[in-house]
Amino acid sequence: MQALAKPGVLRPVRAAWRQHALGWLAVLTVALLGLVSGCNNNPWPDQAAQANTLYSAVVESSPRHLDPTASYWSNETPYTYQIYEPPYGYHYLKRPYQLVPKSAAEVAKPYYLDKDGKRLPDDAPNEQVAESVYDVPIKPGILYQPHPAFAVDGKGRYRYHDMKPGELGERRTPLDFEFQGTRELVAEDFVYALKRQATTRITAPIFSTFAEFVMGLKDYGEVIKREDALLMQGRDKASLDKPFLDFRKWPLSGVSAPEKHLLRVRIKGRYPQWSYWMQMTFLAPVPWEADAFYAQPGMAEHALTLDVWPVGTGPYMMVEFVKDRYHVLKRNPNYRGEPYPCEGMPGDKESGLLDDCGKRTPFIDALVSTVEREAVPRKGKFRQGFYDVEVFERTDTGMDYRVDMQDSEEVRAEYLAKGFRLNQGSDVNSYFIAFNMLDPVVGDGSNAEDKERSRKLRQALSIAIDWEEYSKVFPKKAGDTAQSPLPPGIFGSREGTPEGVNPLTHVYKDGKAVRRPLADAKKLMVEAGYPNGRDAKTGKPLVLNYDVYFPATPERKPEIDWVVRQFAKLDIQLEVRATDNNQFQDKVRKGKYQVFWLGWNADYPDAENFLFLLYSKAGKTKYDGENTSNYDSPEFDGLFERMKSLPDGPEKQQLIDQMVNVARRDAPWTMGFFPHASAAVQSWVYNSHPAILVRDQGRYLRLDVPQRVAALAAWNRPVWWPLTLIVAAALALVWVARRHLRQRERTNARGEVLA
Repeated sequence: MQALAKPGVLRPVRAAWRQHALGWLAVLTVALLGLVSGCNNNPWPDQAAQANTLYSAVVESSPRHLDPTASYWSNETPYTYQIYEPPYGYHYLKRPYQLVPKSAAEVAKPYYLDKDGKRLPDDAPNEQVAESVYDVPIKPGILYQPHPAFAVDGKGRYRYHDMKPGELGERRTPLDFEFQGTRELVAEDFVYALKRQATTRITAPIFSTFAEFVMGLKDYGEVIKREDALLMQGRDKASLDKPFLDFRKWPLSGVSAPEKHLLRVRIKGRYPQWSYWMQMTFLAPVPWEADAFYAQPGMAEHALTLDVWPVGTGPYMMVEFVKDRYHVLKRNPNYRGEPYPCEGMPGDKESGLLDDCGKRTPFIDALVSTVEREAVPRKGKFRQGFYDVEVFERTDTGMDYRVDMQDSEEVRAEYLAKGFRLNQGSDVNSYFIAFNMLDPVVGDGSNAEDKERSRKLRQALSIAIDWEEYSKVFPKKAGDTAQSPLPPGIFGSREGTPEGVNPLTHVYKDGKAVRRPLADAKKLMVEAGYPNGRDAKTGKPLVLNYDVYFPATPERKPEIDWVVRQFAKLDIQLEVRATDNNQFQDKVRKGKYQVFWLGWNADYPDAENFLFLLYSKAGKTKYDGENTSNYDSPEFDGLFERMKSLPDGPEKQQLIDQMVNVARRDAPWTMGFFPHASAAVQSWVYNSHPAILVRDQGRYLRLDVPQRVAALAAWNRPVWWPLTLIVAAALALVWVARRHLRQRERTNARGEVLA
């Protein structure tokens, strides 16, 4: 007969077990609560969303040049146009684009002089006009941002203009200097900036263009070369420390300051586009004090230069520059606060774009840009609300989201609910694949036979590269196939018309342009001496190098592979050389490239701004200009030089048509496509009106911070069900363990009693 255990024998054991189990359960609960409290997907510091700060991404890499003389790349303008103030800008809302005064008091109308210096009537024929004179009044009272270059002591002496080697110490930004200063903007600062275009110290991509128009600038460039050579005598040319090149010492006939706030620029002949150039940062004022400050020993070695730390009068100033990581612009405390516009286009009032009429700008305290090379995380952060504008100033990011909405009703519902601003339109920019005309294989060649052979090779590739297919394969980057270098919206463009079809690559059929068959391209390959992609003389396969200014990241690689396949249609092997933008710029300046991908955003709304990309005197390798193809055609140049001084009209249209036909025949470009425009902007960002030509939009944007905070909380709520499952599983394990232990206790107890 089995005996029972005595009451109370197991109570201490059970009590200990319960205490032990409860202890572990408490530890588990605390651990889970700690895990939950630390589970935060916000990439920004706590409370960042509550600040009046706009967050956006940077594609590819940090800007290379923020110096206004050197800067001419689209990944630099998000900073330069917020910091600097050229004489003019574009009206933020009005279309067609309208010039408005910025640091100037008004948009100056030029007057004309003949060869004897006598004033001519405004309608004088071009052949009588020897000189156009622009007298530009500068607004008084404009102040530069705080900067140590302006700091003076009690006796008016500059505190930091005579620093000795080693005196820089641990200072690595202008903000590290104890004393800051400022001064008023004067006309001489614009004079200094124009003279500085002749510099030998940094890249000056627009000097060759300006030298064609500004009186005396070409000869001034030779003067500066001689003077700089004298300054550098006996010095190590490789040293980053170079003596101050003070442009105030040498006069330039074409630019002067007759009065403190009056800028005078003298232009050769009649050149209507000069007013457009005065809205670009090449004409932004440069204070000589900044040039002198940054020329001191040790500055360049520690990246204390205008390329990294600009000095401007605009609404923002650079306060943090962490290369290839992030950059921070903050409100310039000395900015005067220009008013938000009160006029726009039909519909602007209804859409809220005039709600801030007359209010002082800027509205936002800081602009933070994070370098984000991968598209997937960048897009994810925008969808979660952590980027207010996905990529500041870009007008192509919205296409990605628009395609998503077409592909999925669920995604469409999400985007509509979140209120993403994804307006689509057209803009004045293009992308294309082109050829280095200095290259012996794809370029002009050394004789007439080689020239014709290379031309037919380029023509064949222009047919084979199917840009219509590109837009289908990559709908998020889609656009209209280009028939010429001129996008729609620019006077002279015939895009979308039967007469605008490129006869080399397309035929007009059933009311649209249809690409020629691949057989036409293969026939041209035979005529070029490359049947089946092999040199007819040597039998060797044709291998070409393809340079792109972006790395082969997972989202970029399909595009690169697509280009490789286009060349493979003609049995041409393509060696891909993908780099970042800075390396690409170095490569093209040295002329060491064959085939390349390039994009162009208009600087001003005139045909000249696209056609000068094929003007020989703007050649990249020889003149450091923007003709990256190094295309050199006397026929094209002659037409261009006649066209550039003409107002829009029939005569200008005729010359444009002739130039376009020459470019089509010679095929230095494959023409490419004109992308659709759409930016990705959050609903709490007000006054957003993206446009390629309007690059100073930072001061117009306004944030509704409470709306952002609420959206972030709603869009990023913690998901609790995984935690519930974990807790339930833990409790189940505790219950199983308790049951198992009780069974063991009973078994042991019976054994002890029986014993």
